[in-house]
Amino acid sequence: MAWKIEKALKAWPKLDGPVLIEGLPGIGNVGKVAVDFIIAELKAEKLCSFFSYSLPNSVFVNENNLVELPTIEMYYKKRGKGKRDLIFLAGDIQPTNEEASYEFCDVVLDVLEQLKCTEIVTLGGIGLANVSKTPKVYCTGNEAKIVKDYVKQTGMNSKLYGVVGPIVGATGLFLGLAKKRGIPAIAILAETLAHPMYLGIRGGREIIKVLDKRLSIGINLAKLEEDIKDMESDMMKKGEMEKASRKMKAPRKETSYIG
Repeated sequence: MAWKIEKALKAWPKLDGPVLIEGLPGIGNVGKVAVDFIIAELKAEKLCSFFSYSLPNSVFVNENNLVELPTIEMYYKKRGKGKRDLIFLAGDIQPTNEEASYEFCDVVLDVLEQLKCTEIVTLGGIGLANVSKTPKVYCTGNEAKIVKDYVKQTGMNSKLYGVVGPIVGATGLFLGLAKKRGIPAIAILAETLAHPMYLGIRGGREIIKVLDKRLSIGINLAKLEEDIKDMESDMMKKGEMEKASRKMKAPRKETSYIG
């Protein structure tokens, strides 16, 4: 199925050695958490959006109680002072079937070649039954040099063989397809809870720290910690409300719930 690209600008901007950072939803949503936070902090500008009828057949209910189609969008940030510019790929969803995933990644790579992208970074999670307060971060790539450079600069663990199985979706496919085009690419994977509804904010934080070491993004980590506390507080309140609701719905005294 054909993909439609809707530009937010009349022409592609001229970028200086841009690096793509991809953070679409996935295991624990750690990539989405990280990229959404960075886009907001840097006030990145929208480049374009991607749409296809091969996307999941669903809509979201927004804060105004109205429905809206899910989005996949690309943003950019010019930085100057000898720093490479940044491109971000973010969204509410990503393609879920094999053919659509390949087509989507190829379409994005076509855009990246027009923007003269020099490096691709994809973000994802390693699903575990339990996660520590400081999740470990691993990496792998489509060439040895980029992995070696990242490990040297950030201290990440590159010993992933036997730790994870196939890297599914855009997080993995971008690496494989980028290699065919000669674009170095790396995946940064943080430990997170293996639950589809879990929001891996701590894993996202560790990924942001790694990105800041490599790309000098300049994220305010103190503000990030405050945001994590606020988000965890909201999640705790929702959790307590859900447990109370389940108890109220219990048909008999002897029925118990583990929350």
